[in-house]
Amino acid sequence: MSNHSYNSWLKTKKKPELAQLALQFGLQDIAGSKKDDLGIALDTYLSENSSRYLADPELAGYFNSRSKALGSPVKREVMRYEADKPLKVSRRRTTKLSEEITPESDDASPQAASPQAASPQAISTALVETPGRALSQVAARIPLPATPADVALAVDRSTSAVRQRVSSMYEESGITEVSHATRDTLSTVTSVLFCVAAWELWNVRREVLSNIYAFTIPAIQFLGTSDYPVYVPDMFLLLSSSFWSPTLTWIFTSVAVPSFMGYFFNLSATSTPPTRGRLRSNTAEYVVDPLTFSIVKALISFVVYGQGVNFGGLLNDMSIVRLNNAIYGGYKGILTGTAITGLMSIYDAVLRK
Repeated sequence: MSNHSYNSWLKTKKKPELAQLALQFGLQDIAGSKKDDLGIALDTYLSENSSRYLADPELAGYFNSRSKALGSPVKREVMRYEADKPLKVSRRRTTKLSEEITPESDDASPQAASPQAASPQAISTALVETPGRALSQVAARIPLPATPADVALAVDRSTSAVRQRVSSMYEESGITEVSHATRDTLSTVTSVLFCVAAWELWNVRREVLSNIYAFTIPAIQFLGTSDYPVYVPDMFLLLSSSFWSPTLTWIFTSVAVPSFMGYFFNLSATSTPPTRGRLRSNTAEYVVDPLTFSIVKALISFVVYGQGVNFGGLLNDMSIVRLNNAIYGGYKGILTGTAITGLMSIYDAVLRK
């Protein structure tokens, strides 16, 4: 120990500081020791337990100084040792050899770790145990914050995944097929006729089958709602003439007579042009001509509801008045509906030519 060869970082410490470190690490028999003896003892202890105290921030200066002291000579010895080896030895085998030597170095005695007993194999082991390399491995495990480019790339990937998922869910739901089928069904003159008739029937129902009180939905304080009374149609009116008389009158003027006339005065039955190589077809495009249906409905509605004609008592006068008041706009509303269906039938006939 007379050569005072130990770590330079420990040399910069005072004797009380070295004594405090020795007590902290549990070194025995340090009473009365000189500064150099304490430094050599601490250097030997920390070298043997480098993996244990490598992450201690108080000893960062020691390991940095030790790494610098062992850096250049070790590299030169390792290069000379590698040059003497056969060329067929792969780099991966060398790494594996270093890993196998590392545990042996941890179990070595302080005498075997002295510079005088160092061999090429021991020098390679020292290179593997270099604190600088261990520090770099520890730093590599620390997650670094993402760069703006990484964040933007992650957002783009997430957006693309969400867009693809929504698109696939929309395709699997069948909304497109249902919407196309609904459009094809409603894009006919017959559908328009049914819509107009349904609107009239809704207004007639409120007159001939009035609503009565059924029950009350209580208020929900959480939603801020109040009591809501529920009304349902009075089904007992189905047993009275006040329901059947207006209902049969509406069926007679809006459905029966127009359909009868539209079936026999079917203009589409004789207007289908013959095609090349095929005779004229005797099958009508519509069973009931929509234009004739609309014209007859407009005429009979004007006569019955506008002029009050009951066809010699066939229709009840009170039922005529009730229907005229029940339908939105009276008989003028019915005429408006027939005008719409008549124009639609003409437009459909033009498109078919």
